[in-house]
Amino acid sequence: MKTPTIPGLDIPVRNIYCIGRNYASHAKELGNKVPKIPLVFLKPLGTICYDGSSIQLPKQSSDVHFEAEIVLAITKSGKDISPARVNDHIGGVGVGIDFTARDIQSISKKQGQPWTIAKGFDNFAPISSFTELTPEQDLSELDIKLFQNGFVKQHGNASEMIFPIPNLVTFLSQQFTLHPGDLIFTGTPEGVGQVSSGDQLEVLLNNGEQSLKVTVE
Repeated sequence: MKTPTIPGLDIPVRNIYCIGRNYASHAKELGNKVPKIPLVFLKPLGTICYDGSSIQLPKQSSDVHFEAEIVLAITKSGKDISPARVNDHIGGVGVGIDFTARDIQSISKKQGQPWTIAKGFDNFAPISSFTELTPEQDLSELDIKLFQNGFVKQHGNASEMIFPIPNLVTFLSQQFTLHPGDLIFTGTPEGVGQVSSGDQLEVLLNNGEQSLKVTVE
């Protein structure tokens, strides 16, 4: 398998860090407690796919959900990055979908097990192209929308995050050295829902600055 690359930046994907329950409204809709520190999980490289991809629903699940997210691309290595220096390490911003086999995840949660299988099926992390970050860009004003078959299902803004983007990058860099090619899925707003074969999903960053379209099979 060829190593996936980050569209717009043309560097290989390295690690895929994901943040769970980073919008209070989303935690509430799933009946989860709001976390006191970021909830971190990983996705395997095989989840990465791109704009225009088809998402094959896995036979192991009968309840796959979309979760639209703002995604960060790291292009400069760093450890213990201060919030004031975060922009120096983020090379681009895009959007993605964290597809989740909700029925499998529910069983894992009840058994106290990791979410890897529920989050890790092939093509379960489609990503858009990435816009280069400018030094003065305000990461707190990024806006995201997801459309399912033409209808808005999710709409969130980075200002609503429990853990703002600079804090997330700082937190992750305190646990792990971040490297060029690392992706950070920053959490999903409320409105997640089930997908069915034939669905068309579209995610927009800042009303079209970047976009992602996928079809569910």
